[in-house]
Amino acid sequence: MKEFKTLRALIARNAKIYFRDKGVFFPSLLAPLILLFLFIAFLGNVYRDSIRSIVGETGITISGGAVESIASGWLISSLLAVCAVTIAFTANLVMVQDKVTGRIDDLNVSPVSRHILALSYFISTFAVTAVICHAALGAGFIYIGIAGWHLSVGDVFLTIADTLLLTLFGTALSSLVCHFIRSQGGVTAVQATVSAAYGFLCGAYMPFGNLTPWLRKILMLLPGSYGTGLLHEHLMGGAIDALASEGAPAAAVEGLRRGFDCTLDFFGKSVPTWACYLVLIAAVVLLVAIYVALCVARKRRS
Repeated sequence: MKEFKTLRALIARNAKIYFRDKGVFFPSLLAPLILLFLFIAFLGNVYRDSIRSIVGETGITISGGAVESIASGWLISSLLAVCAVTIAFTANLVMVQDKVTGRIDDLNVSPVSRHILALSYFISTFAVTAVICHAALGAGFIYIGIAGWHLSVGDVFLTIADTLLLTLFGTALSSLVCHFIRSQGGVTAVQATVSAAYGFLCGAYMPFGNLTPWLRKILMLLPGSYGTGLLHEHLMGGAIDALASEGAPAAAVEGLRRGFDCTLDFFGKSVPTWACYLVLIAAVVLLVAIYVALCVARKRRS
């Protein structure tokens, strides 16, 4: 009971430090909205033209509303896939700042157990990231509703679950990486690298079908790709299936699903939805296990 109260107090303390730092909190809160605007302004027409070209090969004409609905699903799923990881690195600034300022040394000499301290950083990072990502998801649902709503109740709940799972993946990855960082410059460099590269590595900025075959095979070995694929499936699948009910040929529907990564291919074989979940969960378990092992090893050295 005492450890639980200590853990709860540390989680609250970490969250308060993050939210009180306006220079960090507001940019991280606004980042998803800014990214959404940039997607719409600069990439929206690219995705719309791709949708029309894929369906146009079958000789049918697709309505503007259907194009907007599919494109909005792609934009929001890509946004969430990126933010779930990049915001987790920002939220982990609290742990790095404690190392830089020496506050963590004060906590280590206190009666607080090291495993409780490590767990508090992990949970607070997850909670902060989940709050911001689900706020972005709420804005995304509004945008999808304006563009054309084709989501079922199941799609909505699965999207929420996908966002939570990706947030957990981002938290585990950032906790493991930030465990080795002991300077403000170090975390800034990591954040810049992750922000610049992760969207391409997970298939959020560009569909895998547009990449060279060898690069596509390499990226399919990364767990983040499967998390992005789950979001694409649940936010775009309903709109694509609506085309089938309106008489679109099966070739066009399948072309859209594969062309926009709703159906992922692993070395020529389609990856089922349950396998995507399994890969992402296994990645989270592995990253958390390594993080725990590092924390235990550090405790023994101390």
